[in-house]
Amino acid sequence: MTLSGTRLQQIARDTAAALGDVSNGRPFTPHLEVWKVQDKVFLIITEDDPDQQIITVKADPHYVDALRHEHDSITRGHYLDKQHWISVGPGPGVTKRLVEDLVQDSYDIVSGHHPEQRS
Repeated sequence: MTLSGTRLQQIARDTAAALGDVSNGRPFTPHLEVWKVQDKVFLIITEDDPDQQIITVKADPHYVDALRHEHDSITRGHYLDKQHWISVGPGPGVTKRLVEDLVQDSYDIVSGHHPEQRS
């Protein structure tokens, strides 16, 4: 079953809200909900277009290409570095578990808990 854009975004919000030391707000525009950890962005939820309800997360560059090839609704990140960020919209194979994992991974990368970010 394919998630709706609204459901995808709510799963991302719920996942982010359950993580430690996070904050959220709309520092750039009313249409972008920005989630941060340690004052660093790890999730952006785009709400300006009901036909393109997406989330944008940081991802391991080695994983980005595989995700984009597996899912047509995962693209290079809107607004941010195209190598390290992806945007995820509703589409085949985009499941609750995938959204939860992507938000968690983004949080881990940004907060320094991801294995690739450790010294």
